[in-house]
Amino acid sequence: MTTYPAAPLHPGIDGAPSGDGLLRIASIGPLALETGGELPDVQLAFETWGRLDPDGSNAVLVQHALTGSSHVARGASEEEGWWDSLVGPGRTVDTDRYFVVSINMLGGCYGSTGPASPAPDGAPWGSRFPFVTIRDSVRAEALLADQLGVGRWHSVIGGSMGGARALEWALMYAERVARCAVVACTAASSAEQIAFAQAQLQAIRLDPAYRRGDYYDGPHPEVGLGIARRIAHITYRSELELEARFGRAEQDDEQPFGAVLPADRGRYQVESYLDHQAAKLVHRFDANSYVVLTEALMSHDAARGRGTLDSALGDSTSEFFIAAVDSDRLYFPEQSRRLAAGLPGTVPVHMISSPVGHDAFLTQIHQLDDQLRATFYPEADLSVGFPPAGT
Repeated sequence: MTTYPAAPLHPGIDGAPSGDGLLRIASIGPLALETGGELPDVQLAFETWGRLDPDGSNAVLVQHALTGSSHVARGASEEEGWWDSLVGPGRTVDTDRYFVVSINMLGGCYGSTGPASPAPDGAPWGSRFPFVTIRDSVRAEALLADQLGVGRWHSVIGGSMGGARALEWALMYAERVARCAVVACTAASSAEQIAFAQAQLQAIRLDPAYRRGDYYDGPHPEVGLGIARRIAHITYRSELELEARFGRAEQDDEQPFGAVLPADRGRYQVESYLDHQAAKLVHRFDANSYVVLTEALMSHDAARGRGTLDSALGDSTSEFFIAAVDSDRLYFPEQSRRLAAGLPGTVPVHMISSPVGHDAFLTQIHQLDDQLRATFYPEADLSVGFPPAGT
């Protein structure tokens, strides 16, 4: 059975647990959506680290990727964060100096209102959950920022889908974003990125257990979600890395060649690796949220309703930091260069050099420490080294 936290229902954020890296829930009220729908009572799960200065000038928003959560750094919790090498005491985003906030995206399954949350009739939203966009989530996040007393972010930073959210913050609320870092993301989802995403969605929807999204009273579509994760994970890693790690090696004593019947064939190591990645996700993520967030990312387009891409980006007033992974085959470096070219002034594209592929934005983010410190966080003390976060 898939397990994931449902969104608690209680108003406001008073009485929520205090401490760095502990999950809190805020009620932001009703939210009108970009495509015309509405959610009547939206709640956002979030975590914070550090303390907000009296003048509110030290707030940093960190945005998570597709299946990520708000748990960016360990803080007072016992769970490691997904960007521990970037965020924490003495790190580049120094929680001794900055007030760091991370918010679970609208439609997610780590505490924010999503398809598994109760609708007004008390039953899960399921198939009734409306279409949401990156911009919808940013509007919701702005309401939460108001509650937290953050009028203007010192910086907003995100990678992959988090980069799309960071970019929209800078375009929708330019006056509230002093600096914006977009890592391993583009100005708009490309045809190929949409194609990969569509294959993942079909894997979920064609699982008989999916039942158009109304499966919460029975088996969850774990087979379909697992296939979707396999497809996605292939795009997250590079061919060079897969070949170097696995090649044509067999998995333990399994025999992938020589079986009389296909059903009796053993696995290659790379197959076992994908099976492992699928199993990990289906036990921590909701298939409906995977669909909702994937469709939101498919809709990502900075130029939508803003004229040409250059005109949409050219009016930006935030200071930008753009970075890519040189081996990324999902978000190509040239797409980051196109984003940078449309922004005002000369915006360099910083490069993470790694054979890993797209996921290096997580595991090798420490390569950007010097550049980020020089551009955004000059006060950070990097005299103490920290290991990179694990996968």
